[in-house]
Amino acid sequence: MYLSRLLSLLAALAIFTGIAALPADARKGKHNADESPHADKRSPLALQVALDRARFSPGPIDGRLGVNTKRALKAFQRANGQPKTGKPDRAVWERLITDAETAPLVPYVITEKDIAGPFEPNIPESLEDKAKLERLAYTGPDELLAEKFHMDIGLLKRLNRGKQFDQAGTTINVANIGRPERGKAARLEVDKTMGGVSVFDGKDVVIAFYPATIGSDETPSPSGKLTVTRIAQNPTYTYDPAKLDFKGVNATEKFEIQPGPNNPVGLVWIALSEPGYGIHGSPEPSAISRQNSHGCVRLTNWDALDLAQMVRKGVPVEFKETASGAQGRSG
Repeated sequence: MYLSRLLSLLAALAIFTGIAALPADARKGKHNADESPHADKRSPLALQVALDRARFSPGPIDGRLGVNTKRALKAFQRANGQPKTGKPDRAVWERLITDAETAPLVPYVITEKDIAGPFEPNIPESLEDKAKLERLAYTGPDELLAEKFHMDIGLLKRLNRGKQFDQAGTTINVANIGRPERGKAARLEVDKTMGGVSVFDGKDVVIAFYPATIGSDETPSPSGKLTVTRIAQNPTYTYDPAKLDFKGVNATEKFEIQPGPNNPVGLVWIALSEPGYGIHGSPEPSAISRQNSHGCVRLTNWDALDLAQMVRKGVPVEFKETASGAQGRSG
């Protein structure tokens, strides 16, 4: 009996010691194993990184199996002739992983260029106030690094607690991105129901997918077939009250907002043949597919830049609504 009690006490002590050794968040049940620098290669974080590398973008990599990741996964399954379940089953991983040794996270040493700026710490909400700024730059090195590695800024900070992002030479953990050489787009398909842009090559194979914010009930996106008319890098944004009537804008005269990643159309504008409409970047990558747009197609800045390298003037763009019960836009 005494031996039995002693073994029970020792077991309890071992469990208590193990719990005490965990981070505080883990002891409270809040720790996410995917946020470890040694994340499991089949975790949601690993899935997002692998999808991003395959050019089936999950949006900002945040370590969660959220709506945009499921959309990217369904697009990947469609491209590979698999059932569109949105679940990372064995068949998905067999197609997705090309290098079994590819880690989801890698160390990165912050450079002088990363912290050089110029930055704009305070980006106002209103378009009129944005027009007063000399540039719509990143708010700081943390935002720049998050976009550089296709990451949600919250995840970047959680992975690197206690690290200073404004100090060159600091080593941080980042997503192991690295997309293959781009193919050329023969046509684009904008799915207004699913909330995404699919890129097809000359053999009509899907070679890329990007989650997107596409219009709203008040200002819907176009329908039918359009074409790409031009591509502008680092565009300015012009608001003309004679043509636009956005809620909350009181200006009676035309004004212009300077370029930058926090410009309303982000880092690139892909103009379409319907006047005033385009595919463009966004100052809020975490809000992609979770908010409305004024009829245009919003992508993350990095996805918009990627797409801009794949299209050219004259590429067809078809706006369609699927009837398959795919997930609709949220927000």
